[in-house]
Amino acid sequence: MRWTNVKATWPEWAVRAAAVWSAAYAAGAVIAALCPGLAFGYGAGGTWRGTAAEWTLAGTYTVAAALGYVMLRRPGLRWAPAAAWGVAGLAVLSGFGFLFSPALVLKLLSRHQPPVDWAAWANQGVVTAGALLWACAALAHRRHVLGTCAHCGGRGRRSAVHLRTRAGWAAVAALVPYTALKTAWALGLRTGYTGENERPGMDEYYAGDALIWLYDHGVDITAVLGGIGMLLALALTLPWGRRLPRLPLLALGWTGAGALAPFGVFLLVYGTLLWAGVIDGGFEGHARWVVALAYGGFSAYGLALGRATRTYQLATRRPCGHCVPPGHPA
Repeated sequence: MRWTNVKATWPEWAVRAAAVWSAAYAAGAVIAALCPGLAFGYGAGGTWRGTAAEWTLAGTYTVAAALGYVMLRRPGLRWAPAAAWGVAGLAVLSGFGFLFSPALVLKLLSRHQPPVDWAAWANQGVVTAGALLWACAALAHRRHVLGTCAHCGGRGRRSAVHLRTRAGWAAVAALVPYTALKTAWALGLRTGYTGENERPGMDEYYAGDALIWLYDHGVDITAVLGGIGMLLALALTLPWGRRLPRLPLLALGWTGAGALAPFGVFLLVYGTLLWAGVIDGGFEGHARWVVALAYGGFSAYGLALGRATRTYQLATRRPCGHCVPPGHPA
């Protein structure tokens, strides 16, 4: 089947594909649980391994497959899209490491990194693909329930949604503390840090010579990435962003929102457990407000970026040929 046909018919097969994927992924987890030598990289976040994780994933995605079957049999169920989005969110968390896989390129600028578990990486890629399928299934089912166009979500006319700049500026504000703090550390200040590391924003054991050289000259690479994240949020909400390609902006926006929102929650929970004495290591020498404000800002950024991306998607969407006949005014 050609790609154009796949793209044109996705609302028709999305739910079925998500159900089949869930059944296949659950079957793989069962095989991994019964045959320890064939683990296939199943686990939670690349860390929780063993039969407990595998049986849990098998049961969870078996339920997801059953949900897909119910959605096929009862296409008018109003609660089904919300449940499908829940499965998509769970799959995003399961494949969380894969969303950060471009960071593997940074190994060219680093050293002493642990070897990549390619089985877990491939498994996370598979479950990320499942998240995309479930997102498509949720969209197709919801649009069917609402009676909108299954392909674009419109009602046969141009969208009247306008860009909202508040979400973009909220995302910028969420990253300012982290970016400013990391830049201050690179410039020699030690605000919020009482440890012994001469480079509080960098681990010299893992960082490559190029990154250390940049840091010693006042440039922290993560602060640079923070600045790029700010520009992305503004591109999604300010008029000049309309001149940029739409699909890459949407891909970057949804990927960043899906990755950083849970990442910020993880950092906040991790920091709380550290302060409570439940676990050890990780943020020694960091003031509490550093974790809460600077690192916790990732979650706020992810949520604001998701809002900005959604608004941009609606504001730039045009009725497709499926809901507006050719030659008919939109």
